[in-house]
Amino acid sequence: MKKTLILGATTNTTRYSYLVANKLVRKGHSIVNVGRKVGEVAGVTIEPAETIHTDIDTITMYVGPQNQAPYYDYILQTNPKRVIFNPGSENPDLQQKLEQAGIEIIEGCTLVMLNTGQF
Repeated sequence: MKKTLILGATTNTTRYSYLVANKLVRKGHSIVNVGRKVGEVAGVTIEPAETIHTDIDTITMYVGPQNQAPYYDYILQTNPKRVIFNPGSENPDLQQKLEQAGIEIIEGCTLVMLNTGQF
C-alpha cells in the first residue's frame, strides 16, 4: 500500500482532506496528516510541516496555490514518487519544481481516484 501524506489535513468533517484521510485508512493505506491546526483524523495526529518523512509514496495536496510557497522545500525534501494536485490546488510554479526533481505530477481528485481504483 502507498504511504500517503495529506497536505492540508483538517478535523473539519466537511473538507475533502478529512474524507480522503478516512477513505485511505479504510482501504489499508498508511497516512501522515500535515496541517496548520492540531487535531486527529482517521486515528492519526495532524502534525506541522516539520518532520521530513522519507518513506512517502504520494502527497495529496489540499492547500491552495496562494498558500503553498512555504511548503515547497518540505515537499521537495520529502521526495515523494508523486504529488496529486486536487481541484483548486493546481500550481504551475510548484509543478515545474517537482518535474525538475523527477516527481510525478497528477492533476486529479484523490477521492475519485480511490473510488474508481485509480489510486
